[in-house]
Amino acid sequence: MTSESTRRYLRIAATPITLLFLLALIALALGFGWKGLTAPMPGDVIPPCVPTDVGKNLTTKSVSVNVVNGGYTRRLASDVGKQLTAKGFNVTATGNTDDRVKQTVIVGAAKDSPEVKLVAGFFQKAVIQVDTAKVDHSVTVKVGTSYEGFNAKAPTSIAVNGAVCLPAPSASPTPTPGSSTQATPAASGSSNS
Repeated sequence: MTSESTRRYLRIAATPITLLFLLALIALALGFGWKGLTAPMPGDVIPPCVPTDVGKNLTTKSVSVNVVNGGYTRRLASDVGKQLTAKGFNVTATGNTDDRVKQTVIVGAAKDSPEVKLVAGFFQKAVIQVDTAKVDHSVTVKVGTSYEGFNAKAPTSIAVNGAVCLPAPSASPTPTPGSSTQATPAASGSSNS
């Protein structure tokens, strides 16, 4: 075998080896990119609940609620949020959801959680849905096209035994002397909320 034919075979063998190396490098880069793309954002991490001694009763003022509209009635989530706020609940957000629901759905950490039972009492024919990702023990109310109404006569407290797991207090700025801050009800999303 001559040196010319040896060089020729090396060039022929080098091309597929180089291509395989480049493909492996691209696959590795795609893997790292996908991992970075699908990783949760630091702001998306929900802090776990904090065991809180609320005495013998959990009251509405200790419960955080989000209200979303999964139907077609305009401003329904906003209206329901105002009703819950009037009963003492801490309504943290109102808006719309892409999840279409007919009857009211109460979403919480567990069906027997006191905060879920307390919120559910304000809605007629509500279905309770468990979401184990709700580690902060907040409650989401999904109102829909067959909304049955608000039960204004529901009790604003529920008996509990021991500490209750509640959302961690939010880090809101403390007003400085001379500044005026006004608490506003939860912001509504689009006009459907």
